Amino acid sequence: MARGLSKDTQGLRGTTQQSAATSEPKSKSAEPRNSRIVSLTAAQLLCGGTVFLVALLFYSWTLAPTVTLTDSGELIVVARGLGIAHPPGVPLWIILAHLASLVPLGNVAQRINFSSALFGALTCAMLTLVVAEVIITASYLAAAKRRKKGTKKIEELGVTHSMVAAPALGAGLLMAFSRTLWSYATITEVYALNALLIVIIFFLMLRWRRCIVEDRMHISTASNPGQVTRHDVFLYSAALIFGLALGVHHVTVALTLPAVAVIVFRTRGLRFFTSRRLVYAALISIGALVAVYAYLPLAASRSPVINWGHPRSLQEIWWHLTGRQYQVYFSFKPEIMGEQFAEFCRMALREFGFPWLPLSLVLAFAGLADAFKRDRTIFWFLLTIVIADLAYALSYEIAEDKDAYYLPTFISIAIAAGLGIRWLIRSAVSKSLPGVKPSHLPIPSHRRPLAVVVAVLVVSTITLTANWPFNNRRHYFIAHDYVDNLLKTIAPNGLLLTLDWQVVSPMFYAQEIEQLRPDVKVVDINLLRRSWYFDYLKHAYPGLIERSREKIDVFVENLKEWERDPRAFARSPALTQRISAAFLEMIQSMVTNESRVAPVYMTNDLISSDSVNGELTRWLTQKYQLVPEGLVFNLADGQGFHDSPDVHLEVRGLADGTLRFGKGDPVNAKVLPSYANMLINRGRYLALFGQHERAIAAFKQALMLNPNLPLARQGLAESAAKARHP
Repeated sequence: MARGLSKDTQGLRGTTQQSAATSEPKSKSAEPRNSRIVSLTAAQLLCGGTVFLVALLFYSWTLAPTVTLTDSGELIVVARGLGIAHPPGVPLWIILAHLASLVPLGNVAQRINFSSALFGALTCAMLTLVVAEVIITASYLAAAKRRKKGTKKIEELGVTHSMVAAPALGAGLLMAFSRTLWSYATITEVYALNALLIVIIFFLMLRWRRCIVEDRMHISTASNPGQVTRHDVFLYSAALIFGLALGVHHVTVALTLPAVAVIVFRTRGLRFFTSRRLVYAALISIGALVAVYAYLPLAASRSPVINWGHPRSLQEIWWHLTGRQYQVYFSFKPEIMGEQFAEFCRMALREFGFPWLPLSLVLAFAGLADAFKRDRTIFWFLLTIVIADLAYALSYEIAEDKDAYYLPTFISIAIAAGLGIRWLIRSAVSKSLPGVKPSHLPIPSHRRPLAVVVAVLVVSTITLTANWPFNNRRHYFIAHDYVDNLLKTIAPNGLLLTLDWQVVSPMFYAQEIEQLRPDVKVVDINLLRRSWYFDYLKHAYPGLIERSREKIDVFVENLKEWERDPRAFARSPALTQRISAAFLEMIQSMVTNESRVAPVYMTNDLISSDSVNGELTRWLTQKYQLVPEGLVFNLADGQGFHDSPDVHLEVRGLADGTLRFGKGDPVNAKVLPSYANMLINRGRYLALFGQHERAIAAFKQALMLNPNLPLARQGLAESAAKARHP
């Protein structure tokens, strides 16, 4: 077993040996110390409980009442039916969310949304305990230095309720009201649970470190090097949680490993990494990882509704776990990483308040500086979290949920801000006591409450005020209305082709959970490039598969060959041409055959041809007249006027000021442009065939959603002029 002392604990050896020589196993002097520890533990739990209740209250009040955009719809269906989600599969989240979906309160979406609120509130409570652990341990280390200089008064330990409670409460509330965690705590997503598990790992490792320092300080037990390993229960518990956490969002969890190694190294020394304890911890983590990911083949064997990737073999499980399909989004080009870093800076500025008032970031820098002086281990721990996280996230070029990849960094900033609050309180009081160092300061009781209240309230209020408008989803019906507006246009048994995940994901929920319009066949063109998706289509729309079986079978055979060896296709133009031709022929068959049954529709995004879908777009636009109806194009024969009723679109929260959205929010990036573009297309189509009064109404509705639309203004002016002078 490794017994080496780190830099933090080496300075304690002399004082520890001196104390051990003069103490009894259970001396009277130890009783007030033990009661002090119990009192501080009670204060920690009180702070954590307070933050939990406050966070849960706000998260519950701002909870989304139904399905939301991006992955929410898919994840709800997966959780409800114990299916397989998109890579890496998030098995632990699925199991817990499934249990939440069984609670007989509200709709299924609300139940799972609330589970995110619960996970988020627990995250904030645990972060409160993390900050308390850091402050208490730092005080023990500071006391050791004072004892070495001859000061022996226990009162100079510096651990008071206010000095623990204020920073802990401040950091916990700061995290509770932060933009990113709050946003994921009110919807169905995996990131609130992911953040909770990360913070639990931090807490267990810091408690392990504190217990070792306590032993060296002779606070709780007699100093006996042979007893140090009894605290390894915290270390092994952290290893267990680490393995389980890899079953949620393994990337961000794995990125915390270097920071955990920093704690281990500076607490137990380099010899720990050659000891059996490291092997035990690794085996525990691997065992937990294997246990949680055993869910994938078990669930896949049941053929659930969504069986993404159908991971049955070890190779398929590995592909799913490693997210092979997303590796194309990695880019190590300096210009791309530079853009990503600029975007991260913008996120960091608005994460804990107004971008023009980065008080929390100032406190975080102050806290880091203070940690560098008082507790170098925590300084390197927090800095390593940020460095490891940014090193990965800046090279990963995705859009919708990129902020979630920065959650470890935001957690680190919140902890540092808590340390900054501690520094601020001590500094404010020390100004009235010249010549007294803050580390030696017995803070006057009549000044302490005011400093505590002001520091915590100011930071929390700024963060709450800045982020409330963006995270209040109490009246969020964007995804629900989007699906409803689409479906109200489509004729019975119609086929809808789309590339928009903001359509497909909530449509999963509408059709599979709410059983809304199951007759409408919604086909995601992108998912057609995944063989598992054809199992879903066969389950949801068996007639669609049967009518085009010949072309589908040919393409799926090529697709499975590509999935086994995509590099072979990349090297062979002939193979690429073969699979591309089979893909196009399959969709042509679907459109042709389904048009004999009912109308075929497509969303606006299919108009924009690209290198992947260019041939399909050209075929659709050349063969059919695209008639704008509501939020879709009807693929009609002939070039004459196809009249259809004007669809009333429900647009709650889109542009009425009741909801606010960030620049990169899917509402601003995809949904709102889809509404505006289709209304403009509708107006131009009607104007082309002389229906100017109806065209004017369409253009006006587009301008109500976004007044800055030149095409809508131009169309409105032209139709208004022609309506006045026919």
